[in-house]
Amino acid sequence: MASRRRPATAITALTCGAALLAGPAWTGAAAAATRDDGEGDLAGKSAQQISDTALHELAAAKSLRVRTLSTADPGKLDISLDEAGNCTGTISKGSYGRIDLVKRGNKVWMKPDAAFWKAQLPGKGGSDAARKYAGRYLHGTTGDPILQNLSAACDLNAFQQSATGPTSPPPSGHPTPRLAKGKPTVQEGTRVLPVVKKIDGVTQTLYVTIDGKHYPRKLTAEADHETGTVLLSNYDKPVPSKTPPPGKTVDISVLEELLRGTQESEAA
Repeated sequence: MASRRRPATAITALTCGAALLAGPAWTGAAAAATRDDGEGDLAGKSAQQISDTALHELAAAKSLRVRTLSTADPGKLDISLDEAGNCTGTISKGSYGRIDLVKRGNKVWMKPDAAFWKAQLPGKGGSDAARKYAGRYLHGTTGDPILQNLSAACDLNAFQQSATGPTSPPPSGHPTPRLAKGKPTVQEGTRVLPVVKKIDGVTQTLYVTIDGKHYPRKLTAEADHETGTVLLSNYDKPVPSKTPPPGKTVDISVLEELLRGTQESEAA
């Protein structure tokens, strides 16, 4: 992460992993099964019907916890967000650092770790800032460019639209992707049914809750020996409303001034 970049641009994962759902990912059809085989009321539905139902539940969610990880990228996202734009969680980018993020209304708090400060501010400046602001939140509103950019990670509606929006048909001459059911399995204690699609060397799998509402619980995309994963949970559960106390916060202008000083020194 170059120090000249805005940190929000460089480390924000936003809706990392939503592309697993976007595009012509879940088009096509597979024959419906006629036996239960542990599939519950999904047994009589086709893979396409199961996919459609799961994505409908995702689009209707009022709140959600999203976790992403990839074997090809050190970046990770773990954030709970709701339809009002409130959120709490973490955004990390490997050696470039981690940020704890809290947003309520238009107020935003970000708590960088030492690696973040050192990545943004070279040399002694980064080490000094890491010590001085250890455990402190930088606070401001969505009117601040840095915090506004970070706050994009809290946009549930944008995530839902990217994940469940309209799809385009495959290019002319390309086969229509077909979906197939896998065998029931368990994801973090919840019984799920995989729906699998393979096309152009990529295997995409949507894991759908068997019992109760048929939520998507896990999505994976595998290609070239790399795997991207999105975990979805806490559907319609309230986002924690606790915000950092004033004694543990400093104004976001602290970071902006330090970054400006670094840029001026490099330009000199």
